[in-house]
Amino acid sequence: MLIEVSNLNKSYANHQALKNVSINIPKQSIFGLLGPNGAGKTSLIRILTQITQADSGTIIFDGEKLQEKHIYQIGYLPEERGLYKKMLIGEQLLYFAELKGLSKADAKKRVKYWVDKFEIKDWLNKKVEELSKGMQQKVQFIASILHHPKLIILDEPFSGFDPQNAQILVEEILKLRDEGSTIIFSTHRMDTVEKLCDDIAMINKSEVVLSGNKTAIKQSFSLDEYSIQFNGNLETSSNYEIISQHQNEAIIKIIGSKQNTIHALNTQLELISFMPQIASMEDIFIKMVNKN
Repeated sequence: MLIEVSNLNKSYANHQALKNVSINIPKQSIFGLLGPNGAGKTSLIRILTQITQADSGTIIFDGEKLQEKHIYQIGYLPEERGLYKKMLIGEQLLYFAELKGLSKADAKKRVKYWVDKFEIKDWLNKKVEELSKGMQQKVQFIASILHHPKLIILDEPFSGFDPQNAQILVEEILKLRDEGSTIIFSTHRMDTVEKLCDDIAMINKSEVVLSGNKTAIKQSFSLDEYSIQFNGNLETSSNYEIISQHQNEAIIKIIGSKQNTIHALNTQLELISFMPQIASMEDIFIKMVNKN
């Protein structure tokens, strides 16, 4: 594990932002940090980046207790821009790179690489306030990963991006993971979680309500619904409910046992396929938030 969070607590005045939060984040993975607004995600991120301190609990970073030196191994893209509006883009990127411990020569090389990659060379002598929201997000992303951090925290990274640039960012995130980085991905876009995340944790009302491998979690939220293909006529039955049907395809929900349902179907038609409907991350998100 790169990150091991154990029994973390944080309060502000009369509000408890985190309550006994424990999560494990595997190395070289994309980890989805999910939850509704005000759940506690930002409080956890601020503690990981050492902007604030926890009231109690421990965080282990790559085998060591989290400490000041680990800041140089973390890259953070906040949801709210952390750029200097009046500063030139080129100067700003060099400044952030050197701030993370890079020499001036290395900083220049890495800035050139990422500027060419995102095709923003013509913008280096512009001020941040002159850029569109999407362009600002590109600069913010580059500033977050220039120093090749072990841990990259991305809070709503696709904000302001059109589909083409969003796809470029997805490709770069996957490449960073494959090259060894661990990525914490905080977002409300469940479709992106479906595509990118290996593991997830969901925080609601300051507590972890769900955590683990994304695929295993999706499978555990069985809908008892199946997609079937068939030849013949699909009839109603006490063993299942027909949710939807289009020609020789349908989605049914099992009422009795799976075995009895298959037997009932086979007696009335030729069953070609019988596939479980796996719950989507959006289904799970809504269910867990409503439950809690």
